[in-house]
Amino acid sequence: MTVARYALMAFAITGGSLALAWPLMARWLEPASRRAALAGAALAVANTVAAHWLFRWSFGKSMNVFMRAVLGGMVGRMGLMLAAVVAAVLLLDLPEVPLAVSLLGYFVVFLVIELCVLHTTRQEPAR
Repeated sequence: MTVARYALMAFAITGGSLALAWPLMARWLEPASRRAALAGAALAVANTVAAHWLFRWSFGKSMNVFMRAVLGGMVGRMGLMLAAVVAAVLLLDLPEVPLAVSLLGYFVVFLVIELCVLHTTRQEPAR
């Protein structure tokens, strides 16, 4: 699956689920909490698209390059996600709980999808 197609899928899942949940969010959550939920969803989408891009970029390269991209990318993305969450809470004054629930909820969904996509990606024969 190309990065563009994967990103489109991630945006479609996020947009569709938020569209379905928005009436409930509008009724039960205050505006700051809704913004935090949107920010969490956006961070999760950015994280999963970056992970897929790193995988696609390193696929077919040497095992050292692949492992550096995947594992190093994971560490880098974790650091960026931490910085983004801290900035969202401290600088944008977003509520922590809706941000964390949204981010982690979408993260789990995207992790399952990512594993399914990786599992179905054709493996090159060993050389």
